[in-house]
Amino acid sequence: MRGAAAIAGVTRNAVLAALLSCAVPVAAQVADPYAAARRALLVELQSQARADTDTPAHIDREVLDVLGRVPRHAYVPAAQRRYAYDNRPLAIGYGQTISQPYIVALMTSLARPRAGQKILEVGTGSGYQAAVLAEFGAQVHTIEIVAPLATQAAQRLRPYRNIATRSADGYYGWKEQAPFDAIVVTAAASSIPPPLVAQLKPGGRMVIPVGSSFFTQTLLLVEKQADGRMRTRQILPVRFVPLTGAH
Repeated sequence: MRGAAAIAGVTRNAVLAALLSCAVPVAAQVADPYAAARRALLVELQSQARADTDTPAHIDREVLDVLGRVPRHAYVPAAQRRYAYDNRPLAIGYGQTISQPYIVALMTSLARPRAGQKILEVGTGSGYQAAVLAEFGAQVHTIEIVAPLATQAAQRLRPYRNIATRSADGYYGWKEQAPFDAIVVTAAASSIPPPLVAQLKPGGRMVIPVGSSFFTQTLLLVEKQADGRMRTRQILPVRFVPLTGAH
């Protein structure tokens, strides 16, 4: 994923104390050196989810359960693995990042992935967001414009039979696989790309950051009505790397 961080930071207040009193579902692992860090991250996100229950930035409990199963450290470069469960973006090379876990959780919650759906991701990056979406049983089609990252992600995602990868300009979507129940864009566009709007199914949801490159952008939830009209809602300010390509 070409990632981002929320402008409003998420703190780790009383994480250690919370760990002693709050059980968070995490896949059982033997001698997992990342287990404690993963639990701490989930406690932090769970706390944020409780705080955001009545806001557009709500995080679903089911999404937190999935983040507990997907090993974020497997989607970052070896030199960054000790930071894999920090709640912040990390560099993955080629000027790209893996998004802050809070942003991954939020975008996933907004997309509402479900088993049997077809979902498009624009900006595969390391493959982490695609893996999270696939855990819901959706068929995920993910596009990455940076060829080396696309190759690396395809290798990491090979165990997922419900993920298809492609190296291409995601601005134009994946027309032959459309329409999509949901579209998740993990790089900032200056405006909502018309090809993606056209490939979104009526009743579908698109989550996309929109704004100027390397400045504060706005995370949008775009819903396509049954009559084809679009309803857009602003969620929160974010910073993503720009959506690149010849468009």
